Amino acid sequence: MIVRQPVAPRERWAVRAVVAGTLVVIAAGLVAGRASRAPAPRRPASDLEVVARVPARAWDPAAARREQLRRTLSAAPADLAAAVALARLDIEAARAGADPRFLGRAEAALAPWWQLADAPPEVLLLRATIRQSRHDFDAALVDLDRLTAVAPDDVQGWLTRAVVLAVRGRYREALASCAALAGRASPFVQAACQAQPLALSGQSVEAAEALARQLPAAASRAEVVWGRSLLADLALWSGDEAGAEALMRAVLAQSPGDGYARAALCDRLLDAGRLDQVLALTEGREGDDALLLRRALARAAAGAGAGDPAIATMAARFQAARLRGDRVHQREESRFALATGHDAAAALRLARDNWQVQREPADARVLLEAARAAGARAAAQPALSWLAETGLRWPRLRALAVALAGAS
Repeated sequence: MIVRQPVAPRERWAVRAVVAGTLVVIAAGLVAGRASRAPAPRRPASDLEVVARVPARAWDPAAARREQLRRTLSAAPADLAAAVALARLDIEAARAGADPRFLGRAEAALAPWWQLADAPPEVLLLRATIRQSRHDFDAALVDLDRLTAVAPDDVQGWLTRAVVLAVRGRYREALASCAALAGRASPFVQAACQAQPLALSGQSVEAAEALARQLPAAASRAEVVWGRSLLADLALWSGDEAGAEALMRAVLAQSPGDGYARAALCDRLLDAGRLDQVLALTEGREGDDALLLRRALARAAAGAGAGDPAIATMAARFQAARLRGDRVHQREESRFALATGHDAAAALRLARDNWQVQREPADARVLLEAARAAGARAAAQPALSWLAETGLRWPRLRALAVALAGAS
C-alpha cells in the first residue's frame, strides 16, 4: 500500500524559483539573439514566383553525404571510418524524422562488426545507441559496459550508459555512471547527466538548482536545448506545469525541429484541454509518429471517431509495427487504445508489458491510468511501489494513486 503524501509546497516553490530564474536568463538570451540575427531572406512576391532552381540534393546535404558514404562502403565494406560516419548520420536521420528504417541502415553500415563482442569502441557506442533506440536495453548495456571498460575517456559512452540505466529504473547506477564524467566532461554535462536520476531519487530541487547553475556555461546550442528540456521535465514533475510549458516553448523557439520538446508541449496542452493548440503544433508533421499520436489524441478528445484521418493513420501504423514484431511503442499504443478505442483491457496489457522494459514517469502514468480505467488496482502495484520508492511528487501521478486507493 502506497503511503500518500501531499506535494510539498517548499519543494514545489523551490523548483519554481529555479525555473523562473532560468526563464529570465533565457529571455535575455532570446532578445540578444534577435538583435544580432541577420535579416531574413527576401520572400517571393507570391507563392508561384520561382526564386531559384537548384539541384534537389542541395536541399539536404546530409542525404548527399550519406549517399556518398554508401558508395564508399559498397566498394570497401570494411572501411571503419566510412561505416562509423554513415551510421552516425543514419542515427541522426532516424531521430530527426522518427523513422526507424534509418536504424536498420545504420546497422547495415556496421555489418562487418555487428556480431563482434570486442568490436571497436566506435562500433560499440553506435551499436548500443541503435539497441537503445529499439529498447533492447540489456544488450545496449552489455556494449556500454564493454565500451567504458576499454575506452574510459569516452564521454558519450558514460552518458548513454546513464540514460539507459535511468530508463530501467536503476538510478544509483546511473548516478555512478554520471560520476565517472568528473574530469572527463564539463560541469554542465555532469549536471545534465545527473538531473533525471537525481530527481527520481528524491532530489529534484538539488537537480534543478545544479543544472540551472551550469546552464549558462553550456558549450553549444544543442547543450542549451538539452538543458532546458531537462529543466522542463523537472518542473513538470514538481507540479510547475506553467514553468515546464514556458521552458518547452523556449526550446522550440530555438530549435523548432526538436520533436521531443514539441511532443512534450503537446502532452501539457492535452492535459490542459487546449486541443486547438495541439492541432496547430502537429499540423504538417504527421510523418513523426510521436506527433501524429498527439494529433490523434487531440482529435479523439474533440469527439472524432475511428474514421478521422489522424486516428485511422495512427491505428494503421501501430498495426504495421505489430506485424513487424516492433514492441518499442507500447506506452504510446496504450495511450492510444485508452483514448480512441476506450479499450481499457488492451491499454492495460500494453502498459504492463511496457513497464517490464522501461520505467520513467510517463510509463508509470500510463500504467496507473490504464489500471484505473480497467478497474484493476492490483495491476498498478508496480507503478505504485515505484512512486513510493522514488518519492516523485508529480501531482498527476499522486492524484492517480489516490484515486486507485479509493477504488480498492
